[in-house]
Amino acid sequence: MPCLHSKAPETMEPDGASPDTARAERSFCGETVTEPPMVRGMGWFFSPLWSPPSKTRGERFGDGLKSDQVEAWLDDHSDFTREYFLRRTSALSGAQTPLPRFPRSSSDHSDMLRAAHHRRSSSPLTDTHLNISSLMDRLKPFASNPDWGYPVSPDILGGHSPCSHLSPRSSRFSFSPCRPLSPVFSPDSPHSPHPLCPTAANVAACGHGECCPWSTELLRGGLGWMGSVAELCQGAVLHAGELLTAECCSLSLVKKDCGGRNTLEEVVAPTVPGGLSEVNLCGNAHLVLVKGIMGCVLATGSPVNLRDASEDPRFDFDDDESPQIRTVLSVPIKNHSGEVVGVVVMINKRNSCDGSVSGFTNMDEKVLSNHMDVLGMVLDNVQLYESSRQEAKRSQVLIEMAQVLSKEHRSFEVLLSKMAATIMPFTHAQYCTIFIPSEKSSVVEDQVSFSRVIHLECEELGSTCQIYRRERDIRDVDPSHAVRTLVSTEILNISEISEESMKSVICCPVRNERSENVIAVCQLKNKRSRDSDEVEAFNRYDERLLEDLAVYCGLALQYAQAKQITEERRASIEVTQEVLAYHITAAEQEIQALQEAAIPTVESLKLRDFHFSDFGLPDDLTSQATVRMFLDLNLVQDFNINYKSLCQWVLTVRRGYRNNVPYHNWNHALSTAQSMFAMLMATDQLQTIFSRLEVLALMIATLSHDLDHRGVSNSYIERSQQPLAQLYGHSSLENHHYNLCLFILNNTGSKILSGLSAEDHRAVLHMIKRAILATNLTVYMERRKEFFSLAKKSRVSWKSEKQRDLLRSMLMTASDLSAITKPWPEQKRIANLVTMEFFAQGDKEKKEFKIKPIDIMNRENSTRLPYMQVEYIDDICYPLYKAVSRLFDACSPLLSGCKKNRHNWMHFAETAKREDCENSCCVTLETHKNTAEETQADE
Repeated sequence: MPCLHSKAPETMEPDGASPDTARAERSFCGETVTEPPMVRGMGWFFSPLWSPPSKTRGERFGDGLKSDQVEAWLDDHSDFTREYFLRRTSALSGAQTPLPRFPRSSSDHSDMLRAAHHRRSSSPLTDTHLNISSLMDRLKPFASNPDWGYPVSPDILGGHSPCSHLSPRSSRFSFSPCRPLSPVFSPDSPHSPHPLCPTAANVAACGHGECCPWSTELLRGGLGWMGSVAELCQGAVLHAGELLTAECCSLSLVKKDCGGRNTLEEVVAPTVPGGLSEVNLCGNAHLVLVKGIMGCVLATGSPVNLRDASEDPRFDFDDDESPQIRTVLSVPIKNHSGEVVGVVVMINKRNSCDGSVSGFTNMDEKVLSNHMDVLGMVLDNVQLYESSRQEAKRSQVLIEMAQVLSKEHRSFEVLLSKMAATIMPFTHAQYCTIFIPSEKSSVVEDQVSFSRVIHLECEELGSTCQIYRRERDIRDVDPSHAVRTLVSTEILNISEISEESMKSVICCPVRNERSENVIAVCQLKNKRSRDSDEVEAFNRYDERLLEDLAVYCGLALQYAQAKQITEERRASIEVTQEVLAYHITAAEQEIQALQEAAIPTVESLKLRDFHFSDFGLPDDLTSQATVRMFLDLNLVQDFNINYKSLCQWVLTVRRGYRNNVPYHNWNHALSTAQSMFAMLMATDQLQTIFSRLEVLALMIATLSHDLDHRGVSNSYIERSQQPLAQLYGHSSLENHHYNLCLFILNNTGSKILSGLSAEDHRAVLHMIKRAILATNLTVYMERRKEFFSLAKKSRVSWKSEKQRDLLRSMLMTASDLSAITKPWPEQKRIANLVTMEFFAQGDKEKKEFKIKPIDIMNRENSTRLPYMQVEYIDDICYPLYKAVSRLFDACSPLLSGCKKNRHNWMHFAETAKREDCENSCCVTLETHKNTAEETQADE
């Protein structure tokens, strides 16, 4: 400890122990040692005057102490313990290699948060700040092993220096805080150091008796007692100033600037020891002198002791301005790695007798160095402890802001206000203001304008604080600092001191993560001191909290903007839907005409016939045919469908198909629905398998399965990156058909499912969607193998929902492809319509994508149409109708029609082939004849 006092040697016994007990406790390793003189106090620790006394082993420090005291001291001084045992292990093993240097982080106290993060991520074996509990566990075998020496008094060890070492089985401790450790000697070596014999020359330099109160409390009180870095440094400087009877003292810590260079940041201003008042000896001259001396110490890493500062040629003085600076002592503050982390300076040593100024002695220099060694040893731990406390507070702030952001708020201003209110108690800011620039604001300083200002004030009420949101007009708030931040896009931290008051301001830009544009500015003003109402400057910790607030404010702004855009788009969609509903809904006269019309019978319309053709039917009659199918299936009666709603729904569905599409139009929808109706009416077996709700779903799905078809395939929509592809991803057309079907079913006046219960309504919509999606041939190809396997069985129960869903899907495809089963004239007419639509898509692909279309869409392959139709029947249609006919005999006309059309297409292909051959032969004969005539003419 930084005291230079020790009592004269005397016999000491533990309190409450008899002499016999004391002697028994001082017996180790099978040998009894005579009671040595016990040194109480720690003057020997820091005294530069002590020298090794006799070489006898009869006198030992720490005789009579218990091992738990040693363990406690080792636990409190982990850095010293680790270094010592590493050195002892190296010495005992005979290793001659130098000990490894443990890496340490930068000593920049302003960046201690980053340093703390670095240290936490480092390995426990290589980090200087070891976990004390884990280190204690490792050292217990050494502490409890009697071969390592004798117990040591915590009074003696309580003031260790970071450069000290303990010699096992030796009777003394040697400390050299300012020099490297001396070699470790064996107890039997003739050069073994002598034990320390305190002498009367050791004086109580601290004036506090046998120990130094500052060091004792510092090393025993724990990190929680030490307080902040500033408080620790202030206590060390004031104690050392009193010790050296200095007139003025100051301390600065090393800080790295933006360029990575070491600079000094004043932590303890020039202060008079014995009080907390700052002093200004001689204005600017004093400041220049102090900075020059401390800069020299920082650069050299060595102490500077000026007996007469005015005569030193290294510093510039004005004798008229600085007569009061006579003597100066400045020493570096070093950490465990020997790096300079700060500089302390003492000015004008006062004689205790007459008060005259005298020079600082070598003893003063060593005493101050020893104190600063202890300070440097503790400083990193205090910085780490303080940074951990700040990180804990910062984590709490981040959690609170995240919770605020995750909740719904009635307005955007309330959201920002609550987030800003979370950091004000931690930064002790009196005001917090968020400036939001107008959209048309320029980045030029004279042209910056703000559209909104959110202003909060903090009122401290004892240990708590109340935060109010004030409605302030933009003109009542000073925006000058926010404007500077908005223009420079950098953090602004300034302190303005006037004769009347001090004002501290910190501003941080709020950026958009995508564009990196500054979308707002957060400002804190007037940091209140924790101990008084005085205003102080914002520190780096406050900057980080404000940066966190800026990030969350940026997220909140982007969230608000995204929400606003979403609301606008939702409103736009609603308007579009209103327009679509108006234009897609049939006129009232048209609805009334269908409602009042006499619906023809099934027989007159031939709706039960698999060879039904809608070719030549007028639009009114096609609508009536649709209504007739719903009536004959008893769907209107079973589901209490309003007849007018049914008429409006049928007309609206008809208007939902595009007339400019050659094939996938209303006629195709009617043909598909008629095929499904014919299969359902052909046999009672299907209506027995399906529930009434399933029949309703199938009829709605067949009529709606190609709503708003554009005449192109899914592949073209995906390749052209149309909005449909971006909206659905896969089966774009089928999903679009279903959504439009759902839109019409929910349209006012067309709600034919309004009579269903909620459960039935959900079920029927699910079946409609599954049925419409099943019309995608890709889905058919994936599921048909399972269906074909069922068709080969002698009997299928169809009780499983999975099997009925498969059957519904296959019947949807059979209805969709039923054109291939129609009579030859109808089949040929429809094939031409399909070819026209496919070739049009192929022409678009050639023009837009510069690619060659597939064969069925390539106009150059028009002559191969019959062959492609045969391939289409063999690969797609025939296997399906064969399976359906095997399961349901009444559906065999579909298979028969498919076979006939295959035969017709095959005959058509062969006829075309013969015609091509004949034309080719004629061309060949004509060419040969012309060639022979030309030859004769030449001859």
